[in-house]
Order: sequence, then structure tokens, then C-alpha cells
Amino acid sequence: MIRRDFLIKSGILTTGALFAGNSSLTSCTGSGKYRELAKHKIEKVEFGRINWSWPRFVGKNGRIGRHGQHHKLNVVQLTTDQGASGWGVASYSRDKDKEALASLVSGKTVDQIFNPDTGILADDYRPFDFALHDLAGIIMDMPVYEMLGSKGPKATPVYSGMIYFDELEPEENPGGLDNLLKNCHWDYDYGYRQLKAKIGRSGRWYPHDEGLALDIEVIKLIREEFGDRIDILVDANDAYSLQDSIDLLKGIDGIPLYWFEEPFVETYEEGKQFKEWMMANGRQDTYYADGERNPDFDVCMQLGREGLMDVYLADIVGLGFTPWRNLMPSLIEMGMLTSPHGWGYLIKTHYITHLSAGMGNVCTVEGATITSEDIDLGNYPIADGKVAVSEDPGFGMKLINLQKA
Repeated sequence: MIRRDFLIKSGILTTGALFAGNSSLTSCTGSGKYRELAKHKIEKVEFGRINWSWPRFVGKNGRIGRHGQHHKLNVVQLTTDQGASGWGVASYSRDKDKEALASLVSGKTVDQIFNPDTGILADDYRPFDFALHDLAGIIMDMPVYEMLGSKGPKATPVYSGMIYFDELEPEENPGGLDNLLKNCHWDYDYGYRQLKAKIGRSGRWYPHDEGLALDIEVIKLIREEFGDRIDILVDANDAYSLQDSIDLLKGIDGIPLYWFEEPFVETYEEGKQFKEWMMANGRQDTYYADGERNPDFDVCMQLGREGLMDVYLADIVGLGFTPWRNLMPSLIEMGMLTSPHGWGYLIKTHYITHLSAGMGNVCTVEGATITSEDIDLGNYPIADGKVAVSEDPGFGMKLINLQKA
């Protein structure tokens, strides 16, 4: 399902909001509690990139080859005629004309394109969603989570998403399972108390039976090494079949599992069978989590309404901050937990902490540790397995060096 159809069908945005056009937009806050936003006009729009790196080389998962270590990220910075500046991840396709994108917001007051109570005022502004949240928070001297209502906890459980098929790295001299355990210890020492192990070795990199057996061995090894000091999560990246998923759970019988993520491409029938099998076989406390990669929204929501899919995982940037804000009340109403996909870079993790602290209903946050000389990642301490939200204005992260895209 393409994104616009997804947004309209799910009720996240209405057709009118998507196609209202710039000329019909009027100030939504000029006479209200956010009138300060009406005093700031977007004067400068700067698209660029930042460099960032994981603390170690990241290898393969069930579908994708080596992920590498050093990367670039597209961001955008907005500056007003009053000197206020906010920035964020810029979500746009490479073939988009940046000058045309910039013209959508240039010369407009912030309140004409953004409402702190709801987010961006049209889908055309999606490339600026995170930057506008940051900018509005800075103008109002308010952390983003306060715009969302401060309904959730200030600190949320956080897991490491970095335990890949580490036994295969480095490629020229693989370190075996000792290498995987070394990486688990690194993440534990960093402060994580939940570790997500990639599984699905049977999908691409190993013969089927050997790969499934090794997945089982890895989970047993992590449990033996850390005991109940950590929660174990697993993620098959849709590389399993329904039977593989059941066989994996049979193979680790007696080992607690926090969640099983993306066991297979979600369908209603298989999702229902999987959850019913778990409920009948001692896995009542294991969450079924899905909806990250090319999700079938209707299927996920049907499974959620029926109490079969426990956690919805759409990506925080892929879906967008405003759409996530608009979707969350419906998920809360149906009793479906969330953990927006945050893999890639720690900026996503920090965005999700604001969604959690602002709206609640986030059971755990995906951590993706990075370093970068181009940004100040802000004050988001990890302690006792939880990440605390920044109390600084906006998202509390600073752009130090913006490279030309």
C-alpha cells in the first residue's frame, strides 16, 4: 500500500488535509495559546547531510547483507526571521527538487504550517515534520513531549537492536559465537537490559535446518550467559515460515522471550494461528510484534483489534512523527501497544522517547547507538535499562555541522 493511501485509509490524514493546498492555509494559533509561533516566519531552509557511525561493524540479518558502520543521513534545518532554528531528519525522495520543497514553507509563519496540538498541517510538509516539531519547541521553550500532553513515563525501557549474525564477522576471519557474546556484553555494559537477537539464519545465509538450529543455540547461549539480568527479544525480519516460528519456540522451551518480531510476512490467518499457538503453549507473556517492513495496515489493525498482534512497529521516520501522533489514540483504544521501529541511528531512539513520554503506550524503545561529530545528541541518559527523555526545548539535540547534500 502506498503511503498516501495508507494515511487516508487509516484516518491518520484526511483527503482534505492532504490536498488543501498552500493558499487555503490560515493561522491556527495566532490568537491562541501558541501565538508566539505567529511571530516567526521561515526565512531559511537548508538541506544537508550529517555523518554518523555505529560503535562496531554491523553484519547480516535474515534478509540483508552487511550493514557496515559509517553512514550519512539527510537532515533539514529551518531558521526564522527572529533567529530561531530547528532541525530534524528530512524525509524526501532523492528526485525531489529541494528548491521546490523549500518554497512550500519559505515565507510562512510557523503557525501556518504547524500546530503543536496536532503536528504538520498538510502532508506536503512531511519532509519538515521533525524539524518543525523541534523548531516549535525551541520557540516556545518546551520539549516536544509536552506538546503531546506529557501522558507517558519520563523514562522508557530501551533495547539494543544491534545483535546481528555476528558469528559471521569479520568476513575474512569470522569470530564465531564468541564474537556475538562479546557484542552482547558491550551493549549490556552500555546500559541496555533488553537485547534483541536477529534470527532467520535459515532464510539466506545457512542451509535451512542448520540455520534454525543455530538460531536456537544463540538464544540459549545468551540466556545462559546473562540469565534473568536481561530480557531477550528476537527478530526474524520475515525470514521464517509459520512452522519455523513454532519450531523456534519449541526449541527454546522454558526460556522467557519478551517478544517475537516479524516472524513472517504478516497475514491474518497465519498471525492468528501463531498467536493462538503461543497462548496454548506457555507463551502468554511473549508479545507478537509486527508491522515494520511494508506493513499491511488493515491486517495489522485487525490482528490488533482481536488481541492477536500485541505491538505495532511502523518506523518512526518512515511513517512520520505527526502520523504517529494521530494514530496513537486509535491504538490505545484498541489495546495495542507500540514500539515504533527505530533501527539505524540514535536520533530515532530520541524521537521515540518523546512520543512515549508525551502519549504513553510505548512498551520499549529500540536503541541504535551511534557517534557523530556533526551533531550533539543531547541529554538522553540510559540507566537501569531505561532511556530518559530530554527536558531541553524541542528534541534537545543540536546540529553542529551541516554538510551539503
